[in-house]
Amino acid sequence: MLKGKKVVVAVTGSIAAYKSALIVRQLIKSGAEVKVVMTVSSHDFITPLTLSTLSKNPVYSEFTSSKESGTWNNHVELGLWADLLLVAPATANSLSKMASGESDNFLMAVYLSAKCPVYIAPAMDLDMYKHPSTKENIEKLLSFGNIIIYPESGELASGLEGEGRLAEPVEIIEFITQDLRAKQPLFGKKILITAGPTHEALDPVRYLGNRSTGKMGFYLAKKASELGAEVTLISGPVSLTTPNPSIQRINVISAQEMFEAVSAQFEHQHIVIMAAAVADYTPASFSQSKMKKKDGELSIELKRTQDILAHLGQNKRNQILVGFALETNNERENAQGKLERKNLDFIVLNSLNDEGAGFAGESNKVSILSKNNKSIDFELKSKEDVSVDILNYIIQHY
Repeated sequence: MLKGKKVVVAVTGSIAAYKSALIVRQLIKSGAEVKVVMTVSSHDFITPLTLSTLSKNPVYSEFTSSKESGTWNNHVELGLWADLLLVAPATANSLSKMASGESDNFLMAVYLSAKCPVYIAPAMDLDMYKHPSTKENIEKLLSFGNIIIYPESGELASGLEGEGRLAEPVEIIEFITQDLRAKQPLFGKKILITAGPTHEALDPVRYLGNRSTGKMGFYLAKKASELGAEVTLISGPVSLTTPNPSIQRINVISAQEMFEAVSAQFEHQHIVIMAAAVADYTPASFSQSKMKKKDGELSIELKRTQDILAHLGQNKRNQILVGFALETNNERENAQGKLERKNLDFIVLNSLNDEGAGFAGESNKVSILSKNNKSIDFELKSKEDVSVDILNYIIQHY
């Protein structure tokens, strides 16, 4: 959720400021781009050099970089740059200034300029946190649309035990991640995605398969997760790593294993996207030992595999069911026929006749055909961008 996000971390003068180094580090590890703003008083607890080194960007504390040069630090530009602003730690003094709009330092000017979501993590001693003025300021900040990451109970710098301790950096990052996820268009939706080929065993060494790499399905799983969905990815044998730790991955090998795994998950899903290239046929018999080369020809009897997509189409209730069609001739006619026969909501068509489309590569060119006889054609794009088009189509139409 944080990958590629532009985050301003604002550090105020609390002894808990040392934790800001860990917060910045966690944000960077999550893929965010971080810039740090500090009050002058926070320098007593952590150095700008530390946070500059960790964020890989200059740290801002004053309206000018130096009195001699007079170089202007543009607080408006910084506030507009941010996708989100995190004030951690936020002292009682800073909460008061934020609530009243008092802009007497660079950090407050950035806060008042920000157009993005603002997360505030208070840190102070027990009695300060309990004071009615602090509670009133927090309520006022909430009414502005700010998001409070409430402090924890524990040992405080004064030696007291109680509320006021800054939430741990990992918990702050997790809070922000979950909050961002909850605001995504697919939050609360369960999506099942299949990917990759199936391998149909002939003997302990050989199998029948296809050239699918699984990239399309894995990009779909990655993007669906980023859009807030709870994703189950059922993958045939591929060399790809799971794109997001929140994705539940189930590995299968054969078409029968794929059928069993999909069937077990289908009832609980809102959306099912069948991007896997499942074998249509499998050997009628399996040789327990490696088949030896002999003179003459070799014939292998094949039998039909279970048609997973047709089975889902016959048994779906309220699920959105999406199929894929890779065609070499009569592309639209064949895809439309598959859409109707298998009771799909829409089908993603791609043709091996289109340069840059198909297996193995990083690009694809697709058309989406829906059951209401509408269609939309897309230009050649990266498979990652194609996955965005498909998911946006679902969000817009279903």
